[in-house]
Amino acid sequence: MKRRRTAVLSLTTLLGAALVALPAPVAGAEEIEQVKNGTFDTTADPWWTSNVTAGLSDGQLCADVPGGTTNRWDAAIGQNDITLVKGESYRFSFTASAAPEAHVVRAIVGLQAAPYDTWFEVSPQLSVSGNRYSYTFTAPVDTAQGQVGLQVGGSADPWRFCLDDVSLLGGVQPEPYEPDTGPRMRVNQVAYLPAGPKNATLVTEATQRLPWQLRRADGTVAARGWTVPRGTDASSGQNVHSIDFGAYRTRGTGLTLVADGETSRPFDIDASVWERLRLDAAKYYYTQRSGIAIRDDLRPGYARPAGHVDVAPNQGDGAVPCQPGVCDYTLDVTGGWYDAGDHGKYVVNGGISVWELLSTYERALHARTGDPAKLGDRTLAIPESGNKVPDLLDEVRWELDFLLKMQVPEGQPLAGMAHHKIHDEQWTGLPLLPSDDPQKRELHPPSTAATLNLAATAAQAARLYKPYDREFAAEALAAARKAWSAALAHPDRYASESDGIGGGAYADNNVTDEFYWAAAELYLSTGEKQFRDRVLNSPVHTADIFAPLGYDWARTAAAARLDLATVPSALPGRDKVRQSVLKGADAYLATLRSHPYGMPYAPEDNRYDWGSNHQILHNAVVIATAYDISGASKYRDGALQSMDYLFGRNALNISYVTGYGEVNAKNQHARWYANQLDPSQPNPPAGTLAGGPNSSIQDPFAQSKLQGCVGQFCYIDDIQSWSTNEHTINWNSALTRMASFVADQG
Repeated sequence: MKRRRTAVLSLTTLLGAALVALPAPVAGAEEIEQVKNGTFDTTADPWWTSNVTAGLSDGQLCADVPGGTTNRWDAAIGQNDITLVKGESYRFSFTASAAPEAHVVRAIVGLQAAPYDTWFEVSPQLSVSGNRYSYTFTAPVDTAQGQVGLQVGGSADPWRFCLDDVSLLGGVQPEPYEPDTGPRMRVNQVAYLPAGPKNATLVTEATQRLPWQLRRADGTVAARGWTVPRGTDASSGQNVHSIDFGAYRTRGTGLTLVADGETSRPFDIDASVWERLRLDAAKYYYTQRSGIAIRDDLRPGYARPAGHVDVAPNQGDGAVPCQPGVCDYTLDVTGGWYDAGDHGKYVVNGGISVWELLSTYERALHARTGDPAKLGDRTLAIPESGNKVPDLLDEVRWELDFLLKMQVPEGQPLAGMAHHKIHDEQWTGLPLLPSDDPQKRELHPPSTAATLNLAATAAQAARLYKPYDREFAAEALAAARKAWSAALAHPDRYASESDGIGGGAYADNNVTDEFYWAAAELYLSTGEKQFRDRVLNSPVHTADIFAPLGYDWARTAAAARLDLATVPSALPGRDKVRQSVLKGADAYLATLRSHPYGMPYAPEDNRYDWGSNHQILHNAVVIATAYDISGASKYRDGALQSMDYLFGRNALNISYVTGYGEVNAKNQHARWYANQLDPSQPNPPAGTLAGGPNSSIQDPFAQSKLQGCVGQFCYIDDIQSWSTNEHTINWNSALTRMASFVADQG
């Protein structure tokens, strides 16, 4: 996962219902060709080649590409000394063919020298629908050291690549990107609960109320009413009306809403789909497992060999060394979940994911609508099913065992702390199965944040696994205590913000919230005074922690507050803790009610953050927890309504969960769910959440399409858009938790 916090790009105003504003070309710019000899009429100069045998053939540059390479850049053709002007638009085009057909190439415009930044990239599949490719993008830098490259490695078998008419034309008019948003009526395309709220949003030029109809699948009218004009929605630039049809409570399939000459996409009124999503969202984790072969009988279409188990070409996770200068030992860090679409495993992201999934199960134990049997043994069809342990706990155990392995051994400097992460020495390309990853694996330095994540999650695990495995529960609690002591001894060892090569940096230099979280979990599991006092004396304990952005791997205070409010304990002042959750939920409800798209998320200046979809879910978790505490229907309804945005009631009219809704995200950035690049690979499994709109659009592909986007429009369902369309374990943990809550309300 290539994350982490970066400055938000400047935004312009979005006008109209579905158009993204793009920057105007630089004033006075002329169309100027930057590529020399892109036609290969008589010579190949000044083009260079790497690991291919190339020559002129019939007016083209053709290359014999060897088989057996792993990464795209293991074989390449390119030209250096390309000049780019910051803010100017360029058209990058070329003709290319493959023999045999259907090979994928990576075409880039980037920096020819270290650190080899990529400013634009695409990965077309050749010889499928024509051989001419053309793209426009805006240069983010001024440079005379640009490079145009066609990277052709990554194939097991040799093939022939031919290239012609390469052009990088500067000063062109940018091509506007217009997403297909379908009908102007936006609904939850999956399902509303019969006894739950039902709301929709109509995009329209009308300023006065309009009549609407709810129609059954046979076209008959089931209900009717009037829209409520809401004016211009700042998060989309659209003029919208709201529709409330919650009074209709009859189950049905294939229903539609009709108003202003528009018919919505079909949807159901039914609870059963949420039972399915509860399990699909949790089943996501099995196919994210490292160190085990994924079985086709358990996940048809997703079978793959075990990754990173010291079988060539893997260098494996069985004895991973540290980065140079970090330590002089190796650790067995096999197992765990791959964090996202890459091959990295990160303790802080693993920590928040483990907590969220364990809390999903713990809620089922304590909440009035909870039912632990719904997440019990034999519910997820995983290898451990049938062992008399709840399947969700079995799945989380796969990650917990890995987290425990990341602890620095006794006798070593920083013993008891946790290494921040383990991943490849360099980024790998797409597509690439974990079993085919040849990169060196490295342990990164221990950090206080990772150590406290281990302390918190291991302590939580100690109380939840005790009924099923007392030995493991004791081991987990011992590791939590050891991690806590190590963090107290080393309270300010922070992960480096620049350590983002080969994997995400996950930098966090404020761990006050992690100390609060770890102390809370240790107290809830032990009842000990030392941890109780740490909780009560933490400055976080009485702070207003429920900010508009929501909690996340770097903002973990809510993990402590929610558990302190819901897990039975003798904590002094616990009622005030519970009241603070209600207060936070009330703020999110106020946001939801004022938002024309009915969601509890309205970031400042509509600058959507990385993974905005899971932040919406996390704010919904706070609202749902308020319902568990109080039983007040306003919280139940608010939590349910929050889900509508993710399943189609949004400006793009798309469901962000794979396999759910008529139009759903299915091209998430992933190395082994890479169907968009390699038809032999699958799309992500049903129940996979896409990250969603991200105003920073850090990746080159999104930058080429979405410059000037506003709020909800800063998203594109393309595998190359890692900043808007990745999937991650912590985003799916939020989906799992909320899907389980909704299913329990059915």
